[in-house]
Amino acid sequence: MTDVKAPNATTRRGPYQNGIRRRREIIESASRIFAAYGFTSGSLRQIADEVGVTPAALTRHFGNKEGLLSAVLASWDRDAEIRNTPGIRGLDYFIGLRETARYNQANRGLIELFLTLSAESTNASHPAREFIQSRYRHVVGHGVQHLREARDDGETVWMSDEKITAEVRSVFATMDGLQLQWLLDPSIDLIGIFSQALSGYLERWTGRPGVLPPLDSQN
Repeated sequence: MTDVKAPNATTRRGPYQNGIRRRREIIESASRIFAAYGFTSGSLRQIADEVGVTPAALTRHFGNKEGLLSAVLASWDRDAEIRNTPGIRGLDYFIGLRETARYNQANRGLIELFLTLSAESTNASHPAREFIQSRYRHVVGHGVQHLREARDDGETVWMSDEKITAEVRSVFATMDGLQLQWLLDPSIDLIGIFSQALSGYLERWTGRPGVLPPLDSQN
């Protein structure tokens, strides 16, 4: 009886790995196109041309333009979650936002995509609206949790829950606004201005001068 050899593992994995790699390339290209032109104006043709495939190939991978946007947003969300510092508590969370701003500055496409889609999502029918709303709820919720921790641990003066929520929303509005200004004018000292604003928040919350530790120059 002749032995029948099993397919080579490398052969089995080849097309599968190629498919994963091509899918990743499409998502990365779509992120750039949507960041530059927005979801409405960015076209499947532009993305397909950049990757070197046909628009039909995009629909085979993602179904339609909305499906591709969902994949882009899921990828962005995973990247953001990976960068969360485990075990961080209280005011250290807010001090760490400078590192987030510096990461965004070094990875312009990510924040450009988020802010572009955020602006477009003021339209109630925009396909990214639910994601953007959920993302803001998530981010604000985390901030509120950490500022409450700081209050309950005695790191800050007493603040009501309503005051805490307002303060956290103000922090992220400042951060997003400065990042938008930096996208429009990269000569702006994004980290320096945000650090100054953050020091002001810390001073108001603690009743002491808001002195921030130096940023790690290795990051």
